[in-house]
Amino acid sequence: MSSQNFARDIYTQGVSTVNENDPLSRCLEFFKTEMPPVLAVLDANGKYTGVIARRWVLRSRLDPASTKVKSLMRRAPKISPEHELSKIAKLMIESGTRQLPLFEGENLLGFVTDENIINAAVRQEWGKNKVSSVMSRAPYTIDAHRSVGAVLNLFREHGFSHVPVMDAGKVVGIISIRDILERIFQPNERQTIGDKAGEKVETFSIPARGIMSSPVIAVEANANLREAAKKMRDYNVSCLAATLNDRLVGIITKLDFLEPLSQLETTTPNLTIHFGVKDTRITNDQQAFMMDEFDSFTRKYQEAFKTGTLFVYIKTHGAANSRETPLVHCRLQFRTQKGTFVSSGEGWGVEPTFRTALDRMDRRLLRSKELLAYNPKYAKDYLHKMCLPEEEL
Repeated sequence: MSSQNFARDIYTQGVSTVNENDPLSRCLEFFKTEMPPVLAVLDANGKYTGVIARRWVLRSRLDPASTKVKSLMRRAPKISPEHELSKIAKLMIESGTRQLPLFEGENLLGFVTDENIINAAVRQEWGKNKVSSVMSRAPYTIDAHRSVGAVLNLFREHGFSHVPVMDAGKVVGIISIRDILERIFQPNERQTIGDKAGEKVETFSIPARGIMSSPVIAVEANANLREAAKKMRDYNVSCLAATLNDRLVGIITKLDFLEPLSQLETTTPNLTIHFGVKDTRITNDQQAFMMDEFDSFTRKYQEAFKTGTLFVYIKTHGAANSRETPLVHCRLQFRTQKGTFVSSGEGWGVEPTFRTALDRMDRRLLRSKELLAYNPKYAKDYLHKMCLPEEEL
């Protein structure tokens, strides 16, 4: 990349602020009237201390009148005007925050958002790449008659936030976390924040068709990324259905743009790993364990893939067992020149959950046509693993 390669060229100027001791309702007022992508949070002395985004408030289901801003704010990584797009994309993935504050010295100038990065990147040579080069292939789908509860279970099990809705073999809509939040937990006509989960049982039985976004905003898999980004911008959506001859072949989200962008500055041809952690703290020992597991993974697949990045997304669900070990969800996305592979795992504790997700990734790779055609040894490994129950791996 050359032009518009730095934060100084693309950031959104101007900052809307709230105090860390303000109620969340103050944030909702800003998001409704001014529509900022993110709010800067200030302490009692007027000093910057973090950020808060609209979707975090919506997802919290906390009482906005009595809950303070500081309970939901995050300490997003600071960036400078000289930060390059690839570095910013990497920081967004690692921090789980899509809006990063831009500082010049002690002065907060504005924010760089995921949209800023994507729109700048696609105007350059990279934007001529096809949608098929970054999209998530063969996405999970759900039937239009399945319930909202089934959609939530799918999101929880696999860690994603968009799913195409199918009817008679055709894609008829898309459901996102935002659709469920706004149409189930926060319908426009009445306030439901603070409701107990048990009070939503009836609404969870609503069919997917009842809350999906339709008609589907789609883009051809052979179209370029510039066209896909323009459609997202024009229709104000964060996910597009990718089609080929009117058949659903994938989906493309803003995260699908950010992941390859974060790799653009990588010059060494190898397999790398990126971590994105939310609502939990990874100790040095836990990270060392995951790196050791990844080293074994690398030795096995380096020859087949040469280059690629394993994105690791880890979050906790707030629960803990009798030993105070957290319930952890781990989603893996392995992006290579031969395609993108996805797996996930859920369990008690970071290490065993990561190992479960990596074992599932191993199974998925071994049964892929790319590897089976590449080297007969992978076919032998595949047959061996298929003969073992998953808990023995």
